[in-house]
Amino acid sequence: MDEVPAGSAVGTDGAPDQGRERGLRRLWRRLSAGREELEAEELQRTSGAEGATPIVACAERVRTRVAGTLRTVTLRPRGGAPALEAELYDGTDVISLVWLGRRKIAGIEPGRKLTAEGLVSLQDGRKTMFNPRYELRGD
Repeated sequence: MDEVPAGSAVGTDGAPDQGRERGLRRLWRRLSAGREELEAEELQRTSGAEGATPIVACAERVRTRVAGTLRTVTLRPRGGAPALEAELYDGTDVISLVWLGRRKIAGIEPGRKLTAEGLVSLQDGRKTMFNPRYELRGD
């Protein structure tokens, strides 16, 4: 029988149990990771499942679908007209969603999960979508 390193998981046949070892590594990682890091991983998993592009991979001037959680929602006038601006985070990066001419939209609030689709542009070095189509997701 081969020697197994100390602390390694061993199956019933005496061979290293790599599935169990991976599970133990994942468990250790979850226990030692910070809350923000765990939330980022979860957001990345769920956005990919919704057919969304990771925000970090969004290219300028390309129609894109993104998904994540709203971090902030603010009312910022643009050119003298009201504009509702929300910061969407998906675990990889953030994108600003801006609805021009709007002061409030029901359901658009911090902590809310949603998917948004629109043309990505760069405004002051930040990825931005103006007047995106959106779908609110369950908590």
